[in-house]
Amino acid sequence: MLKILFGIFLILHGLVHLLYFGQSHRLFELQSGMVWPDESWVFSKLVGERTTRLLAGIACIIAAAVFVAGGIGVLVGQAWWYPVVLGSTIYSSVIIIIFWDGKLQRLDDQGFVGLLINLAVLVVSLVLF
Repeated sequence: MLKILFGIFLILHGLVHLLYFGQSHRLFELQSGMVWPDESWVFSKLVGERTTRLLAGIACIIAAAVFVAGGIGVLVGQAWWYPVVLGSTIYSSVIIIIFWDGKLQRLDDQGFVGLLINLAVLVVSLVLF
């Protein structure tokens, strides 16, 4: 039962990345005044905001796909789920860090909660399975 819940959670966590894709392409605003990934400390000054948003959107689609694949792997009992989930948590965490604006204000707008969720997924993957 725990594996089923974990697999479903991974799929849902992956789908949340699609919300950030929508935010990055300004299809909608997740929160009023949220400008993620603008002012990314890695990309914004180097390639500009438009390219930064494009890169963030592509990165979020990849993260979503890999998390969903990992969740499906858990649900169907495939051994490959483990490296896929570990890789997706690390990849997603890197996305959060490189598209962060470098400020300590409004961390929830910058994906800090997602970073905590990734850490929890990593711990659950390593400890329980």
